[in-house]
Amino acid sequence: MKLSGLIALAFASVAYGHTIFQKVSVNGADQGQLKAIRAPTSDYVSVSSTWGLQDRLSSPYQPIQDVNDPDLACNKNIQFRDGNIINIPAGSRVGAWWGHVIGGAQIPNDPDNPIAPSHKGPVAVYLSKVDDAVSTGTNGLKWFKIAEDGLDTSTGQWGVDRMIQNGGWQYFNMPTCVAPGQYLMRVELLALHSAYSAGGAQFYVECAQINVTGSGTKTGTDFVTFPGAYSANDPGILINIYDSKGVPNNSLKPYSIPGPKVLQC
Repeated sequence: MKLSGLIALAFASVAYGHTIFQKVSVNGADQGQLKAIRAPTSDYVSVSSTWGLQDRLSSPYQPIQDVNDPDLACNKNIQFRDGNIINIPAGSRVGAWWGHVIGGAQIPNDPDNPIAPSHKGPVAVYLSKVDDAVSTGTNGLKWFKIAEDGLDTSTGQWGVDRMIQNGGWQYFNMPTCVAPGQYLMRVELLALHSAYSAGGAQFYVECAQINVTGSGTKTGTDFVTFPGAYSANDPGILINIYDSKGVPNNSLKPYSIPGPKVLQC
């Protein structure tokens, strides 16, 4: 391959705007890279540094765009999965950290870390009560939503914008009423920049293995399954978020985040 072709390949790799949930924090304490996280990996491309490029440029995994994909619960091609479980007290402040590739930035000063800013949309968090968060599969699990962050119509900012401003951290509160026990915690980012055509919405999802502590009594309401929770024609999934000037603010109209209502304590 000619030099120009290799350089084009390398920059095409850099241009991907994808993201991976890969860390959890509890009340400000970072629990560690990929600890208790089920996550895919990235494929690496070797490029000579004499061209002024990094030796290891990676091509992040592809998002899920089919709402009926059997891996919509916790993603596909899981490469990272360990035996850890993170303890999260009910009522605590929890963070989910996103990075462009495993480890964060793909290149120095990566403009698409934690995700390309064009990828506007909401973020959400679900739980599923399980007997053993380490060994459980995802088929047949029932999920309930505990947090979501959508569009602020006063500013035109999305949940993704706030995550980017927080350096990749998506923050939410673990509801005080969640019953103690083990859960899979499903963290979702829905990018809507291409959602104006069917199948254009992009789902980024990973799961964490957690143990909730406290004295709560609720193990969920408004249960859904993945797949099954979403319709391809849901107005929050099949939507043109651009106004007449091309600004991705949904014309400052209310936006309904797909899925069930958030658990109320």
